[in-house]
Amino acid sequence: MRVTIVGSGYVGLVAGACFADSGNDVICVDVDQHKIDMLKRNEIPIYEPGLKEMVERNAREERLLFTTDIKEGVEKSEIIFIAVGTPPDEDGSADLKYVLAVARDIGKHMNGYKVVVDKSTVPVGTADKVRAEISKHTKLEFDVVSNPEFLKEGAALDDFLKPDRVVIGTESERAAEVMRNLYGPFVRSGKPILVMDTKSAEVTKYAANAMLATKISFMNEMANLCDVVGANVENVRRGIGSDSRIGSAFIFAGTGYGGSCFPKDVKAIIKTAKDYGRELKILQAVEEVNDLQKTVLLPKIKSYFKNDLKGKTIAIWGLSFKPKTDDMREAPAINLIDGLIAAGATIHAHDPEALHEAERRFGGHVGKEIILLDKRYEALEQADGLVIMTEWNQFREPDFNLIKELLKTPVIFDGRNLYDPARMKKQGFDYFSIGRPMPEFFVKA
Repeated sequence: MRVTIVGSGYVGLVAGACFADSGNDVICVDVDQHKIDMLKRNEIPIYEPGLKEMVERNAREERLLFTTDIKEGVEKSEIIFIAVGTPPDEDGSADLKYVLAVARDIGKHMNGYKVVVDKSTVPVGTADKVRAEISKHTKLEFDVVSNPEFLKEGAALDDFLKPDRVVIGTESERAAEVMRNLYGPFVRSGKPILVMDTKSAEVTKYAANAMLATKISFMNEMANLCDVVGANVENVRRGIGSDSRIGSAFIFAGTGYGGSCFPKDVKAIIKTAKDYGRELKILQAVEEVNDLQKTVLLPKIKSYFKNDLKGKTIAIWGLSFKPKTDDMREAPAINLIDGLIAAGATIHAHDPEALHEAERRFGGHVGKEIILLDKRYEALEQADGLVIMTEWNQFREPDFNLIKELLKTPVIFDGRNLYDPARMKKQGFDYFSIGRPMPEFFVKA
């Protein structure tokens, strides 16, 4: 099949590579000439395991092309995906200006029947707006489909190639059949293709992310309760996770969720409900809990150093919002670093993939209040303590003797509960985590 993906960001590039890898001829379109030039040189602007190799292979075999010419993309393909950004406005609503701009261009360049697919995460009613915008510029026949993505950063290729389900929102059986054929290679194991109306498909995406965000915030609330009553959130997690009605996924306590999806999508569905005169009280609480959870480590750090961080150096392992990505959008590490700098501390930070993003995010602070280091142990030299903010695998079993030797003070603040408190006590560390009982010598009179 001939497929065009408009928008070569995270979602668009993953979709384009995966469709090409299943034998389709794919054109990836983007307005950013620099990005297109990079992709033509086999330089991938984002980090996602396996993506570089898949893009290189399919580009080499000429199944995957890159261009800034949307006219070419529209004319040469029957299926056109809209995968551009939908950044949040100040009120939390999704900004559709890029989506509708693409719809306008599609309408202007159509040369026959097209299936236009909303792949971007968009609010309810967007398919109707896209349809109306295209109709302003063409009399040719087309259908609009809502096909939300459910990709986890760090596991996006696996999620796309082996989906739990494929959601197709359309009122057209012709378009539904085209989409079934396109996704057929990915559901041969028997996973369902769920065809429904467009509005239900649009809600499904937001509902899925909102439910997962709710599980995370709920578990963080339980962790904070465990902190004050002396219970262990790890035991609680195992206790409830073994219940098949609850499950074990997304119930790990930590410093809150971040990234490009959960924060934005929770805000957007709250705003959509308000537009229709409804109040989503549970999700408002989810958002509030998450905002607070991003600050949970700072008071512990301040208290340990007797509320005097001036002249202190804090080492941080992990800057991305989760492992296996360089994405720092809404990352809890940002909140912590901002708070530490405001308190007078200097930061030594290491992340396996996100240092370039940190340099962009912190700008003028880099090289002054923030030193970015390529190697994890370099970040510990002359530091007064270590904070874990991302659960990268390479942080799980470090050389604790070396950590103790390099740190001025043997203290670890673990925002991802990577280490066993009893082991840390035996190793001679002062150790603080999320929702797990502190060894006796931590208890202050």
